[in-house]
Amino acid sequence: MKRFSFGSGSIIEPFAAVPLNDELQQARASVAKAEADVLSMVTEKIQMDLDDMERSLRTAIQLDMIYARATYSLSYGGTYPNIFLPEDIDGPLAAQSYRSKDKTSQAPNPKKEWIFYLPRAYHPLLLQQHRQKLSAARKNVRNAAAEIRRRKLQTENMAVKGEAEIDLSTLQKQVRALEEAPPVPVDFLISQKTRVLVITGPNTGGKTICLKTIGLAAMMAKSGLHVLSSESAKVPWFDSVFADIGDEQSLSQSLSTFSGHLKQISEIQSKSTSQSLVLLDEVGAGTNPLEGAALGMSLLESFAKRGALLTIATTHHGELKTLKYSNDAFENACMEFDEENLKPTYKILWGVPGRSNAINIAERLGVPGIIVDNARELYGAASAEIDEVIMDLETFKKKFQEHIKESRHYLMLSRDLHEKLLLNRRKLQDLGAQQRYKKMRELSEAAAVARSTLHKKAQQLRMSAMKQSQLSKASNRTLGNKHKHTTAVETELQTTNPSSSSIQVIKQPQSEKITKLPKVGDTVHVSSLGKRATVLKVDTHKEEIVVQAGNMKLKLKVAEVQR
Repeated sequence: MKRFSFGSGSIIEPFAAVPLNDELQQARASVAKAEADVLSMVTEKIQMDLDDMERSLRTAIQLDMIYARATYSLSYGGTYPNIFLPEDIDGPLAAQSYRSKDKTSQAPNPKKEWIFYLPRAYHPLLLQQHRQKLSAARKNVRNAAAEIRRRKLQTENMAVKGEAEIDLSTLQKQVRALEEAPPVPVDFLISQKTRVLVITGPNTGGKTICLKTIGLAAMMAKSGLHVLSSESAKVPWFDSVFADIGDEQSLSQSLSTFSGHLKQISEIQSKSTSQSLVLLDEVGAGTNPLEGAALGMSLLESFAKRGALLTIATTHHGELKTLKYSNDAFENACMEFDEENLKPTYKILWGVPGRSNAINIAERLGVPGIIVDNARELYGAASAEIDEVIMDLETFKKKFQEHIKESRHYLMLSRDLHEKLLLNRRKLQDLGAQQRYKKMRELSEAAAVARSTLHKKAQQLRMSAMKQSQLSKASNRTLGNKHKHTTAVETELQTTNPSSSSIQVIKQPQSEKITKLPKVGDTVHVSSLGKRATVLKVDTHKEEIVVQAGNMKLKLKVAEVQR
């Protein structure tokens, strides 16, 4: 026995187990050494292919990112964007077709006059949030309906105590309200000559959302994602996107907010290039309105001359609206406001500057007339006239949009009518071809019947002519025999009594042979037929005539007929 002491205790190991334990420890050491050798060998092999493995890993990561972009793009039903370089504005950077299960769409090059073409665009997060709310509301309706059915089956005629009543109608109203109030799409149609777009409009009218939608669309297109647009979008390749977008409620009149705003704009101006997109929210806000308007005008003019490819700014300063009328690089747009219902429509009007609605809204909300009139007087008659002009422009713009919509409607109707006319024309052509084919077939059948009838008649006439010829030959032979007999009798009589003159032989007169050509209308005798015939035509050169014998017309030589 072998004793091992460990602290307060001891282990007794039999001598027979000592060599077995040594072998076990040696085996464990051998296994560890073998594992180390295998790992070393595998490491050496991996080191030889380490570069290929890293390249494969990077490729797999890229493929995974592409697959993630495609999956996300398909999940929200985006549109394939048409990206182009600013220096090659007429040619798309990528115009490959995209195929899905239910449709095949190719990104055509939209109208060349637009530098930014994004019709019926949605903010992706707002749309996703609306879809999630709608899905949750519908799920609540389904769960409530299932719970009501469960209670009816469980209780039957017994009342259930301690359970709250389920208002299914309220949940259904929530679903209908969400379905009837989806996010409002916005049309972004910015022409090539525009370098600065000034968007005006009332508070909470959607100006900031428009900026965010444009910025997200540009970044999504550059990242390889589809954009949320109803049609094929046209987006320039921005090398960078700079944004100074904050919450309107946080824009106070404090100096710190205004100085931070100016500092951020200064950094944007220093970093932006000729291929950048700059988004400025409430430019020139946070200070004295006159100074802020002057500073905003100067900043936007600087961006228009030596700044970014496209600058979009929102503002409440009326002075910034006038830049369009002195510089072709500027364009105005405003957010539409429903004055009757006193709420924004979240639709954008292009080419029309927005106007202040504060005084009109105050009047509609019941502010005393003295205060409203005094405010208008303080606001100034010139500003009121400008508002009237802007109102007229908005009205004209709405009517113009209505006329465009109506013209598109009539254009679609005319196209449908044109397609129907072409279809009817093809049907008429096919019907005419069928009728012509039918007439030709009927004429061909009638001609075949006529040829068969004529062939039968001709055979009958030939048979009749052959019979007449045989009869005529037989009669001629009979007459010839009679003539020979008469001549022999006469000769015998003359020989017997040559001086007798009392017996005379009367000769039958023969038909005179024609010595000259007959005339049209003359009657001749056709020997082969034994009939009379009327001359219809005379050919003096060939000495031939055409005669009519009963129902037959024959062409004969003059020698074949007699007077």
